Amino acid sequence: MYLSQFYVFDGDKPVPLTIRNYTQEDFDQLVQIQSECFPPPFPSELWWNKEQLNNHVRYFPEGALCIEVNGELAGSLTGLCVNFDPNHMEHTWEDITDEGYIKNHDPNGDTLYIVDISVRPKYRKLGLGKQMMQAMYHVVIQKKLVRLLGGGRMPGYHKVVNTMTPDQYLQGVLAGNLKDPVITFLLRCGRVPIGIIKDYLDDEESCNYAALMEWKNPFIIE
Repeated sequence: MYLSQFYVFDGDKPVPLTIRNYTQEDFDQLVQIQSECFPPPFPSELWWNKEQLNNHVRYFPEGALCIEVNGELAGSLTGLCVNFDPNHMEHTWEDITDEGYIKNHDPNGDTLYIVDISVRPKYRKLGLGKQMMQAMYHVVIQKKLVRLLGGGRMPGYHKVVNTMTPDQYLQGVLAGNLKDPVITFLLRCGRVPIGIIKDYLDDEESCNYAALMEWKNPFIIE
């Protein structure tokens, strides 16, 4: 299981953090965090439910991480293991994550696939998402998996959809000419785009596209 305690800085003030596996005792707070991260008009039925959270800690507890700030639960990051063929990248979020229920978790899979990352808005300036992503890289290494993978929304794409293809938009972000709230964040976490997926998620801002973002285990050479 995972437990890491350290400090980050809020300006010049050290702030104590704990990253650990979440458990049933955390479920109410995890649902509350979802409500803060995805407020109306986002439909509340798409927040985590108790059955999904139970499955996370049942099927793959190593992939169910949360982060505490001064003892308050501030965010979570959830994953499952799958087998991934780089030559056949097309998939949807619903299919590969079993709509967040992860009953398709494969203990013998070669890839840790990110289901969701959520951080309370009031704590986002502390870089907690990046800290949790780094923790999940530790899980990839410990389990000797090939990669961490996940689809990154492109919420800025709808602003330029009439003048740029999804690939052109992604290249604009990589060139530093554009900044995307999600893709830029994932790049800062060390993730690398390996392709664009169409109809990945019903997401108006991204026009249903996503960038498939990878982190390769540096200790495994294919």
